[in-house]
Amino acid sequence: MEKVKLGNSEIEFKPLVFGGNVFGWTIDEKQSFALLDAFVDMGFSLIDTSNNYSHWVPGHSGSESETIIGKWISKRDIRDKVQIATKVGGRRIDNGKPNLKKDYIIKSVEDSLLRLNVDTIDLYQSHHDDLSTEIDETLEAYHQLIQTGKVKWIGASNLSPERIVESLRISEKHNLPSYIAIQPEYNLYDRMKYEEQYEQLALDNHLGVISYYSLASGFLSGKYRSLDDIKEVKRYDALKDRFNTRGLGILDVLAEIAHSQQASMSAIALAWILNRPSVTAPIVSATSIQQLEELSRAVEIKLTPEECYLLDKASAYSTKSKGNTV
Repeated sequence: MEKVKLGNSEIEFKPLVFGGNVFGWTIDEKQSFALLDAFVDMGFSLIDTSNNYSHWVPGHSGSESETIIGKWISKRDIRDKVQIATKVGGRRIDNGKPNLKKDYIIKSVEDSLLRLNVDTIDLYQSHHDDLSTEIDETLEAYHQLIQTGKVKWIGASNLSPERIVESLRISEKHNLPSYIAIQPEYNLYDRMKYEEQYEQLALDNHLGVISYYSLASGFLSGKYRSLDDIKEVKRYDALKDRFNTRGLGILDVLAEIAHSQQASMSAIALAWILNRPSVTAPIVSATSIQQLEELSRAVEIKLTPEECYLLDKASAYSTKSKGNTV
């Protein structure tokens, strides 16, 4: 598959994004290096992380992912082959609240640049919305960072549609930097919020879209087929409500198409996302080279109209699709 462009930016990449939340959490530094090496060797280049990963792990500060990526960039001398997307303003463990105030952003970018071992961040994203801070103040911070060359482009993750629209309006009115991309949750199971609240917004404003939870916390991999399968799984809470009639129907169709395409169910689920015209690329996380190789097949898979129809039909959402957990 050819490279895609992220919104109105100059960021071009093969449409699969490596999610750096696993670095220093479910995989150590050595494993992280190996996976990043393989990712680049496959022709991919965009890596997504946050100054917040992985603060949820006891004893972690939230700087682990950026630090590992920075060490890898330094040791491999590979900066010209990758694009780095990171975030600021997330719900950190130190205060539990988002922070998009100008002073905090200015300080945070310096910390991220140091950890990442780069001079500039390709895509700097507002991680969570800070309703206590005026939008103008946040955008003015980004303006300063872009003017000094520390940031190239800005994006938004986990902001409401209303706040994104208002941010775009203020950007235009005051000649401030504008968000060029959004990062919503989107997958075969969790479709409704993006399709009803964000998709048209993205299309109307030419925003790039990189989706997270692209495999619904691993549910769409087909690894789990019942509640018994996830009893000892760390993501039990994120998975437990998906084992209903609709969820199992999606897995059945994924399994059928995966068999026909000679690919993994995960790759088919990602190919379905890539088939959505409004989506630029899905974010994926892998903990082994084999898993990454399976996921990478998504960019080459061509779903037939019939396969797309079956997936759309199985994953169609309605009030009737809730419940019936098995």
